[in-house]
Amino acid sequence: MSDATVRTDEAKALDELTIRLRTLLPEEYQSSYEALEPTPMRSAGLKYAADGAVAWDKIWGSFCDLAMAGGPPHKGALLEPGARHEVESKCSRYDEVVEEICRGIIMASELPAGRSPNPGWVRVSCHGPAMADWLLRAITMENVAVRRDGLSLDLPAAPHFRLEKEIKNVVTVIAKTCHYWMGHMPRTQKEAIAILFASMAAESPLIEPEWPSGEAPPSAHDDLRARIADGIHRATGLAATHHRYAGWIGVTCPSIRAAVWLMRAAVASNVLARREETTLFVPVNSVSDGDGDVVVRAVARVYRLAAVAGVV
Repeated sequence: MSDATVRTDEAKALDELTIRLRTLLPEEYQSSYEALEPTPMRSAGLKYAADGAVAWDKIWGSFCDLAMAGGPPHKGALLEPGARHEVESKCSRYDEVVEEICRGIIMASELPAGRSPNPGWVRVSCHGPAMADWLLRAITMENVAVRRDGLSLDLPAAPHFRLEKEIKNVVTVIAKTCHYWMGHMPRTQKEAIAILFASMAAESPLIEPEWPSGEAPPSAHDDLRARIADGIHRATGLAATHHRYAGWIGVTCPSIRAAVWLMRAAVASNVLARREETTLFVPVNSVSDGDGDVVVRAVARVYRLAAVAGVV
């Protein structure tokens, strides 16, 4: 294959990636996301009703930019679910946390919410599969743990969660992403997103992080993690980081801009991704990607496209 043919194929792939991103993003970002800076807004303070409970529906006048569009992720580091042993040893406090998170979600997003059958999570019901798929991607990029079960999403809960910190984080991230999905995206765009997700799934199933069952030790996926790290390094030169999150592996990018670009491109390639500063995180899943090849190929491909775009 000639160099000219390779360049033409890469240009076409970059154009296709751009079309996918513009389909996924609310209209106000479609022409500006490349220039968006991840500058955090000041956090909104809690407001209280007359009975002393948090008035979750009265807190926000606006939300910062979506991490999907290149804005600052809601959390600087991943907010993870509570471990089974923690939930079981502190049942009363866990019940309080779950109740308050669900109350906040219902008030802030008007979505049904309740206890998940999986310890360490609360469950939120979406209006349809496209909404659940889009929120899954958007919330992941905000650095809050999330997983999908049909039309429902599970969001993290743990006995150590504090009202003004982690509980607020969970409520805010669903309020923020729902705000953009329900208030900034017309029906025709949502239909286009549903078609795009179906097309992406036909090419390759979505690769998500494999969440621990509670029995397996954190080291259970070390071999797979090492294989993915080696494959990415060979293909891109990006080195794995020391971060240890269940279901994720991090690689160091040359800049925040590069990490944002690669994160979005990976998600548009049906591989969930997120970032913390200059670290790109991609999923480790022994079930859907047992040898890690899907993730390695996706990262290698989007890295090549980033080079074509002049990002790396």
